[in-house]
Amino acid sequence: MIYLASPYSDKSLLTETVRYIAACKAAAELMSRGELVFSPIAHSHGIALCGDLGGSWEHWQEFDREMIFWCSELVVLKLSGWEKSEGIAAEIEIAREFGRPVRYMKPSEFECFGGKT
Repeated sequence: MIYLASPYSDKSLLTETVRYIAACKAAAELMSRGELVFSPIAHSHGIALCGDLGGSWEHWQEFDREMIFWCSELVVLKLSGWEKSEGIAAEIEIAREFGRPVRYMKPSEFECFGGKT
């Protein structure tokens, strides 16, 4: 199973929404290729909103660490801001700690806003 890491948190609700949709599109693309995918953004966004849980790494790190343990690899979705994301940096570190390979996916690999996210 793939753990799909992608940036999410931002001061702008619009940016978070665009990132959520991009994570869903990327997960759908990987699933259409026959991959099993867990996306913490796609799978937890609604839960966070309904439970007023927020999207911070501090809140989700224990859950995400456990999910990375059960996944066979980590794929980083290279949306704008991914290289500054505290969560993604931590997810990569955790994946390496567990000996999981890390690979990168460009938004242009799937159809989402013309590949520009």
